[in-house]
Amino acid sequence: MDFTVKSGTPEKQRSACLVLGILEARHLSPAAEKADEAAGGFITQLLRRGDMDGKLGQTLLLHNVPNLAADRVLLIGCGPSRELGDSQFRKIIAKAATTLNDTGASEAVSYLAELPVKGRDTAWKVRQTVESCEDALYRYEQTKSKKDETRRPLRKLVINVAERGELAGAEAAARTGMAVAAGIKLTKELGDLPPNICTPSYLADQALALAKRHKALKVKVLNTSDMEKLGMGALLAVARGSEEPPKFIIAEYRGGKKGDKPVALVGKGVTFDSGGISIKPAAAMDEMKYDMCGAASVLGTLAAIAEMKLTINVVGLIPATENLPSGLATKPGDVVTSLSGQTIEILNTDAEGRLILCDALTYAERFDPVAVIDIATLTGACVIALGKHASGLLGNHPPLLHALLNAGKDTGDRAWELPLWEEYQESLKTNFADMANVGGREGGTITAACFLSRFTKKYHWAHLDIAGTAWVTGEKKGATGRPVPLLAQFLMQRADGGK
Repeated sequence: MDFTVKSGTPEKQRSACLVLGILEARHLSPAAEKADEAAGGFITQLLRRGDMDGKLGQTLLLHNVPNLAADRVLLIGCGPSRELGDSQFRKIIAKAATTLNDTGASEAVSYLAELPVKGRDTAWKVRQTVESCEDALYRYEQTKSKKDETRRPLRKLVINVAERGELAGAEAAARTGMAVAAGIKLTKELGDLPPNICTPSYLADQALALAKRHKALKVKVLNTSDMEKLGMGALLAVARGSEEPPKFIIAEYRGGKKGDKPVALVGKGVTFDSGGISIKPAAAMDEMKYDMCGAASVLGTLAAIAEMKLTINVVGLIPATENLPSGLATKPGDVVTSLSGQTIEILNTDAEGRLILCDALTYAERFDPVAVIDIATLTGACVIALGKHASGLLGNHPPLLHALLNAGKDTGDRAWELPLWEEYQESLKTNFADMANVGGREGGTITAACFLSRFTKKYHWAHLDIAGTAWVTGEKKGATGRPVPLLAQFLMQRADGGK
């Protein structure tokens, strides 16, 4: 969809639809007041009649409003002004986008960015308008024979700002929002694809295609023989049960100075996880196609920062494989040697994500990174602990964790820090190797991070467990695109000189 920014009074806007906010108790937003005044109190009369009271999510579509140049006026309920925060604003925008898409108005002018959101400036509201609209209107269609066609879908949204002096910042925010939204969309599409299409080779091809679109991005793909020569025994142990060959994707974005150390993003790319020999229950196993959402979010983030041309160096590392049972599959009790030289007793083959990540984390050392962030749908324990609202965050460098937490707050893509105390390491002890790959039922998210921490001692590291946030289940089942907003914001802040 096309987004533009302008500044003008509502009564003069020639548009298929004008979007105005109505606060609870029938209080008009400043733009709605101007439109109502020009219309001789037409909107106020409707509200007094009881057609709408401004509750969050209410809508009222008006036609032929007197003295307004727009064909239609869409009123959106915004709830109480004292409760108008980040989450409420995104819900308002999403409701406006889906309603507009159903009205037959292919273009509209929105005055919702003028709403008084606590602690947020115009640029924030413009960026969130773009991202929330694109998120609300996303539809997966790639493997459908019949598309869900809207008669006249919304194709253009003009975002109005109150002051002309805000235009430059608002336009920049809109461009940022479009870049991040495109990265989110790529992440969703990769996650939503069926696993017979989105294989490790397919992920590698998508990374190569992304590099063709952006000159600052260079991609290299390692095959099985390359990984064998390197000694990636943990990653290859997971891949043994599948006939699909594993891939190790290395994507370097060079937007900063030549000597600047990169930030490394490591994404778990298990394109289907049956659990291996420790096979999962059949119920909802189809959702294990989403076990590559960490990898997808790395590609989505690289797409976003390349579009923004961020002045920063970033390396994306994606170990990609399937985890399936077969006569060749790794067995519980097997001992493998990782790229780091440390040995691992595999007690549960369904704890495979940490095995492919540990070799990728060791490989990251050769880039001398300023920071490493791994992103993985790693543990069901994280879903139990935090639900679907926050990603789990652990790591070895408090300033890095703090920066990621703040980026999550800014974007609504929130994370929550969990402890990584030395006492938790005890659960990984085994008589037959340097460590076991699981530590029991208690604190499963933390002990998984403890395992990864043993491969990250040479740099600053953070781990994002996105098992609860990468996709939603139920009627609206699908990938969410998280944590692309968080990662893009974090990298934007570092490019601007943040630490």
